[in-house]
Amino acid sequence: MMEVRAPMAGNVWKVECAAGDAVAANDPVIILEVMKMEAEVYAPVAGVVQEVRVQPGDAVEEDQVLIVIEPA
Repeated sequence: MMEVRAPMAGNVWKVECAAGDAVAANDPVIILEVMKMEAEVYAPVAGVVQEVRVQPGDAVEEDQVLIVIEPA
């Protein structure tokens, strides 16, 4: 399992995937709002999303797990 973590603290603005979705490496999976700017978080590997641990509006801390991917 590959955990995708927040690169910085912010608020979840948009979730671009759901559990069961196939993602390719470098696909945007989460968009954070950080100091009124958007910061995209990308899938580090291709695989299937096993778990989404955040939803829009959630405040996240740096290094918090956002999603879990089962590599292909």
